[in-house]
Amino acid sequence: MFTILNRYLLRANLFYVLVCMGLGSMLYLMTDIFDRLDDFLEAGLGPSTMLAYFGLKIPLILSQIAPAVFLIALVIQLGLLSRNRELMALEAGGISYGRIAAFFVTYAIIWSVLQLGFSQVFGVVGLEHSSRIWAEDVRNRKLDADLVKDVWFREGTFMVHFAEARPSTGQGTDITVYQLSGERQTIQWIFTAKTFTRSDDVWLLNDVRAFSPREFATTVHPEVRLFLRQGLSAFVVVGPQTNPAQLPLWQLGGVIDSLSRSGSNVEILRTAWHGKVAYAFSILSMALLALAVTSFGRNIYVNVTVSLLATFVFYGVYIVGMTMGEKGLVPALAGAWFGNVLFGLASLSRLVWVASKE
Repeated sequence: MFTILNRYLLRANLFYVLVCMGLGSMLYLMTDIFDRLDDFLEAGLGPSTMLAYFGLKIPLILSQIAPAVFLIALVIQLGLLSRNRELMALEAGGISYGRIAAFFVTYAIIWSVLQLGFSQVFGVVGLEHSSRIWAEDVRNRKLDADLVKDVWFREGTFMVHFAEARPSTGQGTDITVYQLSGERQTIQWIFTAKTFTRSDDVWLLNDVRAFSPREFATTVHPEVRLFLRQGLSAFVVVGPQTNPAQLPLWQLGGVIDSLSRSGSNVEILRTAWHGKVAYAFSILSMALLALAVTSFGRNIYVNVTVSLLATFVFYGVYIVGMTMGEKGLVPALAGAWFGNVLFGLASLSRLVWVASKE
């Protein structure tokens, strides 16, 4: 039941979250503006383009700072409740600290779900358009002209490697195709070509040299057609100039499935997928951390300082976990959730210990 107490705690928390979110967004934007203003001026762009660029980045900024903002806002709220003797009054009235903690944990779970949806819709769209402004207007290059390089994939009895390709045109260079036997035990043919074109599920190799390892014979063909479903656009997400975070969860999941079926290494993308969910639910970890920090003492200034330090440590642990997942040292799921689990269990242990002393 949504009681009067819950409404009071909710209104207060939303106020502190909005204040902290506003201050955090301004600091983030100011840093970004000072860092990139010279580039906009050198490109001769007007205020409208700059406003569009930084305005489009706001959803991404809000998504990135939301966990830290939630932590600081909750620490401030609990500190003021203690300073104003409201916690003492609630405990005297039979409302335990555990009940208040349960409300904030439930509230944090709801926040996490909303954060995930917001970041994957508004955050991704804003990042996509702001990146296009930066690339096309500021850096004067087209995003769809980016190259994908040094790609391997497998489909059916074919193993394919090419040096580079442009997904926008479907053209590439330096391709080698290994055609395996039906039982995939031996190589029947090796096709090499300097150029190729991919369109309508057909890979057209030009000026092909076909080598047969079994017969030790080489033949030359003007062109060879390979009927492979794998497209070039799926490889854009693993290109050196593309950030997997620019793809929403559902699209990234589809790309992972496509590349996985072709035999490509998808550990980086799989870790990025889990990382999106884990980062959204780090709000829950921050709620537990705030409750644990305030259980040690009621000094609001000390608690805010400790929380800020803990935030930096959490981000460091989160990055370490993501890196381990990307490199395959641990499963992608474990790497992405490493920081959440570590901080969540540590905070929860403290809260359980406090509850046992009541």
